[in-house]
Amino acid sequence: MNKLLEFGLSYKYSAMYLTSKTYVKPDMKISDIVRENPSILLVLEHFGIDDLLQDKTVSRLCSEYDIEEPLFIVICNLYNGFNVGDTAQLKPSSIPLIITYLNNSHHYYIHEKYPEITDYIKKLSASGQIKEMKLVEDFFNEYFEEVMEHLNYEGEIAFPYISGLFEKKQNSSTEKFSATHYKNHHSDIESKLEDLKNLLLQHIRIKNQGIVKRKLLYSLFELEFDLKIHSLIEEQILIPLALSIENKSTK
Repeated sequence: MNKLLEFGLSYKYSAMYLTSKTYVKPDMKISDIVRENPSILLVLEHFGIDDLLQDKTVSRLCSEYDIEEPLFIVICNLYNGFNVGDTAQLKPSSIPLIITYLNNSHHYYIHEKYPEITDYIKKLSASGQIKEMKLVEDFFNEYFEEVMEHLNYEGEIAFPYISGLFEKKQNSSTEKFSATHYKNHHSDIESKLEDLKNLLLQHIRIKNQGIVKRKLLYSLFELEFDLKIHSLIEEQILIPLALSIENKSTK
Protein backbone atom coordinates (compact mmCIF):
# COMPACT_ATOMS: atom_id res chain seq x y z
CA MET A 1 0.00 0.00 0.00
CA ASN A 2 1.47 3.39 -0.98
CA LYS A 3 2.09 6.19 1.51
CA LEU A 4 -0.59 8.53 0.21
CA LEU A 5 -3.23 5.80 0.25
CA GLU A 6 -2.25 4.84 3.80
CA PHE A 7 -2.56 8.47 4.81
CA GLY A 8 -5.87 8.83 3.00
CA LEU A 9 -7.38 5.82 4.73
CA SER A 10 -6.66 7.28 8.14
CA TYR A 11 -7.51 10.84 7.12
CA LYS A 12 -10.84 10.04 5.51
CA TYR A 13 -12.51 9.80 8.89
CA SER A 14 -12.26 13.57 9.26
CA ALA A 15 -15.72 14.96 8.47
CA MET A 16 -14.11 17.96 6.77
CA TYR A 17 -13.36 16.15 3.53
CA LEU A 18 -15.18 13.93 1.08
CA THR A 19 -13.78 10.41 0.92
CA SER A 20 -14.21 10.00 -2.84
CA LYS A 21 -13.24 12.70 -5.30
CA THR A 22 -12.97 13.06 -9.04
CA TYR A 23 -9.68 12.66 -10.90
CA VAL A 24 -8.87 16.11 -12.27
CA LYS A 25 -8.51 16.38 -16.06
CA PRO A 26 -7.68 19.27 -18.42
CA ASP A 27 -11.23 19.85 -19.68
CA MET A 28 -12.82 20.08 -16.24
CA LYS A 29 -14.09 23.41 -14.92
CA ILE A 30 -12.04 24.75 -12.03
CA SER A 31 -15.19 25.94 -10.25
CA ASP A 32 -16.57 22.38 -10.26
CA ILE A 33 -13.30 21.04 -8.88
CA VAL A 34 -13.38 23.59 -6.05
CA ARG A 35 -17.01 22.82 -5.24
CA GLU A 36 -16.13 19.16 -4.80
CA ASN A 37 -12.99 19.87 -2.79
CA PRO A 38 -12.61 23.38 -1.30
CA SER A 39 -8.97 22.56 -0.44
CA ILE A 40 -8.18 23.26 -4.10
CA LEU A 41 -8.58 26.95 -3.22
CA LEU A 42 -5.30 26.57 -1.37
CA VAL A 43 -3.68 25.12 -4.49
CA LEU A 44 -4.83 28.16 -6.48
CA GLU A 45 -3.49 30.47 -3.78
CA HIS A 46 -0.09 28.76 -3.72
CA PHE A 47 0.10 29.09 -7.50
CA GLY A 48 -0.63 32.82 -7.20
CA ILE A 49 -4.06 32.56 -8.82
CA ASP A 50 -6.43 35.25 -7.58
CA ASP A 51 -9.12 35.62 -10.19
CA LEU A 52 -12.76 34.93 -10.97
CA LEU A 53 -12.94 31.29 -12.00
CA GLN A 54 -16.06 31.78 -14.14
CA ASP A 55 -16.35 28.77 -16.49
CA LYS A 56 -12.61 28.39 -17.01
CA THR A 57 -11.27 24.91 -17.54
CA VAL A 58 -8.02 23.61 -16.10
CA SER A 59 -6.37 24.08 -19.50
CA ARG A 60 -7.52 27.66 -19.89
CA LEU A 61 -6.51 28.66 -16.37
CA CYS A 62 -3.06 27.11 -16.78
CA SER A 63 -2.63 28.89 -20.12
CA GLU A 64 -3.63 32.26 -18.67
CA TYR A 65 -1.26 31.94 -15.70
CA ASP A 66 1.58 30.26 -17.61
CA ILE A 67 1.40 27.14 -15.44
CA GLU A 68 2.50 23.83 -16.92
CA GLU A 69 -0.72 21.87 -17.11
CA PRO A 70 0.63 18.43 -16.04
CA LEU A 71 2.10 19.96 -12.87
CA PHE A 72 -1.15 21.69 -11.93
CA ILE A 73 -3.15 18.51 -12.52
CA VAL A 74 -0.77 16.33 -10.48
CA ILE A 75 -0.97 18.67 -7.48
CA CYS A 76 -4.77 18.98 -7.67
CA ASN A 77 -5.05 15.21 -7.80
CA LEU A 78 -2.80 14.88 -4.74
CA TYR A 79 -5.32 17.03 -2.88
CA ASN A 80 -8.08 14.77 -4.22
CA GLY A 81 -6.37 11.72 -2.74
CA PHE A 82 -4.66 10.25 -5.81
CA ASN A 83 -1.03 9.18 -6.26
CA VAL A 84 1.52 11.29 -8.09
CA GLY A 85 1.45 8.58 -10.77
CA ASP A 86 3.36 8.87 -14.03
CA THR A 87 5.62 11.93 -13.89
CA ALA A 88 7.02 11.54 -17.41
CA GLN A 89 5.17 14.68 -18.53
CA LEU A 90 6.76 16.78 -15.80
CA LYS A 91 9.80 18.66 -17.09
CA PRO A 92 12.68 20.50 -15.39
CA SER A 93 11.13 23.71 -16.74
CA SER A 94 8.55 23.30 -13.95
CA ILE A 95 11.19 23.71 -11.25
CA PRO A 96 10.88 27.51 -10.72
CA LEU A 97 7.11 27.25 -10.38
CA ILE A 98 7.36 24.26 -8.02
CA ILE A 99 9.73 26.18 -5.79
CA THR A 100 7.44 29.22 -5.84
CA TYR A 101 4.52 26.96 -4.91
CA LEU A 102 6.46 25.38 -2.03
CA ASN A 103 7.68 28.76 -0.75
CA ASN A 104 4.07 29.98 -0.74
CA SER A 105 3.22 26.87 1.28
CA HIS A 106 5.91 27.84 3.78
CA HIS A 107 4.32 31.27 4.14
CA TYR A 108 0.94 29.61 4.75
CA TYR A 109 2.35 27.38 7.52
CA ILE A 110 4.30 30.13 9.26
CA HIS A 111 1.92 33.07 8.97
CA GLU A 112 -1.48 31.36 8.99
CA LYS A 113 -1.59 27.83 10.39
CA TYR A 114 0.92 28.24 13.22
CA PRO A 115 -0.71 31.43 14.63
CA GLU A 116 -4.16 29.88 14.17
CA ILE A 117 -3.31 26.72 16.11
CA THR A 118 -1.41 28.64 18.79
CA ASP A 119 -4.41 30.94 19.27
CA TYR A 120 -6.76 27.98 19.84
CA ILE A 121 -4.35 26.47 22.36
CA LYS A 122 -4.11 29.78 24.27
CA LYS A 123 -7.91 30.09 24.31
CA LEU A 124 -8.20 26.66 25.88
CA SER A 125 -5.51 27.56 28.43
CA ALA A 126 -7.37 30.75 29.32
CA SER A 127 -10.53 28.74 29.97
CA GLY A 128 -8.92 27.07 32.97
CA GLN A 129 -7.31 24.07 31.28
CA ILE A 130 -3.89 25.50 32.12
CA LYS A 131 -1.97 22.41 33.20
CA GLU A 132 -3.21 20.19 30.38
CA MET A 133 -2.90 22.80 27.66
CA LYS A 134 0.62 23.78 28.80
CA LEU A 135 1.60 20.24 27.82
CA VAL A 136 -0.09 20.67 24.43
CA GLU A 137 1.46 24.11 23.90
CA ASP A 138 4.98 22.88 24.72
CA PHE A 139 4.55 19.86 22.44
CA PHE A 140 3.32 21.97 19.52
CA ASN A 141 5.97 24.67 19.95
CA GLU A 142 8.76 22.05 20.00
CA TYR A 143 7.21 20.41 16.97
CA PHE A 144 6.97 23.66 15.04
CA GLU A 145 10.59 24.46 15.84
CA GLU A 146 11.43 21.25 13.94
CA VAL A 147 9.16 22.35 11.10
CA MET A 148 10.93 25.72 10.97
CA GLU A 149 14.33 24.02 10.81
CA HIS A 150 13.04 21.98 7.89
CA LEU A 151 11.57 24.99 6.09
CA ASN A 152 14.68 27.11 6.67
CA TYR A 153 16.88 24.31 5.32
CA GLU A 154 14.78 24.23 2.18
CA GLY A 155 14.57 27.99 1.78
CA GLU A 156 18.24 28.70 2.48
CA ILE A 157 20.01 25.64 1.05
CA ALA A 158 17.93 23.16 -0.96
CA PHE A 159 15.77 25.51 -3.04
CA PRO A 160 18.58 27.93 -3.99
CA TYR A 161 20.73 24.97 -5.02
CA ILE A 162 17.97 23.46 -7.19
CA SER A 163 17.19 26.88 -8.71
CA GLY A 164 20.88 27.23 -9.53
CA LEU A 165 20.88 23.80 -11.15
CA PHE A 166 17.98 24.80 -13.37
CA GLU A 167 19.56 28.15 -14.25
CA LYS A 168 22.96 26.44 -14.75
CA LYS A 169 24.61 28.75 -12.24
CA GLN A 170 27.43 27.82 -9.89
CA ASN A 171 27.04 28.68 -6.23
CA SER A 172 30.13 28.32 -4.05
CA SER A 173 28.08 28.05 -0.87
CA THR A 174 26.30 24.95 -2.19
CA GLU A 175 28.92 23.42 -4.47
CA LYS A 176 29.28 20.40 -2.15
CA PHE A 177 25.53 20.02 -1.92
CA SER A 178 23.42 17.80 -4.17
CA ALA A 179 19.85 16.71 -4.70
CA THR A 180 20.84 13.40 -3.09
CA HIS A 181 21.81 15.28 0.08
CA TYR A 182 18.38 16.89 0.05
CA LYS A 183 16.70 13.53 -0.51
CA ASN A 184 18.58 11.92 2.38
CA HIS A 185 17.95 14.90 4.66
CA HIS A 186 14.25 15.02 3.87
CA SER A 187 11.91 14.00 6.67
CA ASP A 188 8.19 13.56 7.16
CA ILE A 189 7.54 16.69 9.19
CA GLU A 190 3.83 15.94 9.43
CA SER A 191 4.12 12.58 11.23
CA LYS A 192 4.50 13.91 14.79
CA LEU A 193 1.16 15.70 14.55
CA GLU A 194 -0.47 12.31 14.98
CA ASP A 195 0.84 12.19 18.56
CA LEU A 196 -0.60 15.61 19.31
CA LYS A 197 -3.99 14.69 17.88
CA ASN A 198 -4.04 11.50 19.94
CA LEU A 199 -3.17 13.47 23.05
CA LEU A 200 -6.18 15.73 22.51
CA LEU A 201 -8.54 12.96 21.44
CA GLN A 202 -7.67 10.29 23.98
CA HIS A 203 -5.94 11.73 27.02
CA ILE A 204 -6.96 15.32 27.71
CA ARG A 205 -10.45 16.13 28.95
CA ILE A 206 -11.46 19.70 28.15
CA LYS A 207 -14.63 20.89 29.86
CA ASN A 208 -17.08 23.37 28.35
CA GLN A 209 -14.80 24.25 25.42
CA GLY A 210 -15.88 21.68 22.84
CA ILE A 211 -16.15 24.24 20.03
CA VAL A 212 -12.58 25.53 20.46
CA LYS A 213 -11.25 21.98 20.82
CA ARG A 214 -13.03 20.98 17.59
CA LYS A 215 -11.56 23.98 15.76
CA LEU A 216 -8.10 23.13 17.08
CA LEU A 217 -8.38 19.53 15.91
CA TYR A 218 -9.71 20.59 12.50
CA SER A 219 -6.77 22.93 12.10
CA LEU A 220 -4.31 20.17 13.07
CA PHE A 221 -5.90 17.83 10.53
CA GLU A 222 -5.63 20.53 7.85
CA LEU A 223 -1.98 21.22 8.66
CA GLU A 224 -1.11 17.51 8.68
CA PHE A 225 -2.84 16.95 5.35
CA ASP A 226 -1.17 19.89 3.64
CA LEU A 227 2.28 19.01 5.03
CA LYS A 228 1.86 15.49 3.67
CA ILE A 229 1.19 16.80 0.18
CA HIS A 230 4.05 19.28 0.57
CA SER A 231 6.40 16.35 1.30
CA LEU A 232 5.10 14.32 -1.64
CA ILE A 233 5.67 17.23 -4.05
CA GLU A 234 9.26 17.46 -2.84
CA GLU A 235 10.01 13.74 -2.73
CA GLN A 236 8.25 12.59 -5.89
CA ILE A 237 8.40 15.66 -8.14
CA LEU A 238 11.04 18.25 -7.21
CA ILE A 239 13.88 15.96 -6.11
CA PRO A 240 13.58 13.60 -9.13
CA LEU A 241 13.62 16.60 -11.50
CA ALA A 242 16.72 17.97 -9.77
CA LEU A 243 18.40 14.56 -9.94
CA SER A 244 17.65 14.35 -13.66
CA ILE A 245 19.51 17.63 -14.24
CA GLU A 246 22.45 16.47 -12.13
CA ASN A 247 22.63 13.18 -13.99
CA LYS A 248 22.67 14.95 -17.36
CA SER A 249 25.42 17.31 -16.24
CA THR A 250 27.71 14.39 -15.26
CA LYS A 251 27.40 12.61 -18.60
